[in-house]
Amino acid sequence: MGVFTEYLASIDNQEHRDRTEEILKWVSNEFPNMEPLVKWNTPMFSNHGTFIIGFSTAKHHLSVSPEAVTITHFYNDIARSGYSATKGLFRIPWKKQVNFELLRKMIDFNIQDKEGYTNFWRK
Repeated sequence: MGVFTEYLASIDNQEHRDRTEEILKWVSNEFPNMEPLVKWNTPMFSNHGTFIIGFSTAKHHLSVSPEAVTITHFYNDIARSGYSATKGLFRIPWKKQVNFELLRKMIDFNIQDKEGYTNFWRK
């Protein structure tokens, strides 16, 4: 988790910092084989050198970026969770509960779907 220290310290709102840290710790604990890293000022996790999921903070929400293929695959689950989405990310409002089961399913999907993949991003 040390890799995220500087990013977390840059979040001014304490509640947002705590929520972001909670999610990053959850991912680290649930998927200890993934590599935590910060690229483009975005905390993210990779598996065998390929991108799995990333997070970024905004004024009203935490953005979750699992790549467009994953957003499409889980679009109905995202909507059922009450989150809004774009092609490449979905938003967890700060006041809404985190659907950790949805995060788990997305991460599992990306790990399996990108098994043996050698590029960082999908092409």
